[in-house]
Amino acid sequence: MTAPTILLVEDNPDDEALTLRALKKSGIANEVDVVRDGPEALDYLFRTGPYAGRDPAALPNIVLLNLNLPKIGGIDVLRRIRGDAHTRLLPVVILTSSREDRDVIESYELGANSYIVKPVDFVQFAEAVRQLGLYWLVVNQSPLRRS
Repeated sequence: MTAPTILLVEDNPDDEALTLRALKKSGIANEVDVVRDGPEALDYLFRTGPYAGRDPAALPNIVLLNLNLPKIGGIDVLRRIRGDAHTRLLPVVILTSSREDRDVIESYELGANSYIVKPVDFVQFAEAVRQLGLYWLVVNQSPLRRS
């Protein structure tokens, strides 16, 4: 069995680099696939467009989803994930800079598993990512990976 994969949906190159650095610094060596907008995230998850040849069983173990994405926003990506039988149980953690109550509420109403506001300080951010990785990749039992 391969190590769990993380799908990072992040359009900001600086936030992408910070997230990847925080994962590495935290000792999380899992493969991280990065997509940079809503349509690319949907293509990846539903194996369409440039991802049409991806193995249907190769879902990531967790999706780290930014809300403020170009073309199709994170809320709509989450809505599509939860609306499909193949992906509806996939753990989705909102990792965003938005502190808006409506974003938090709508994310949870649509089935987000967690909502994390990106800390400005890198040390705090790295610790948040470490805890996130420890819980979702080590402690949590995913309904999609039962063996």
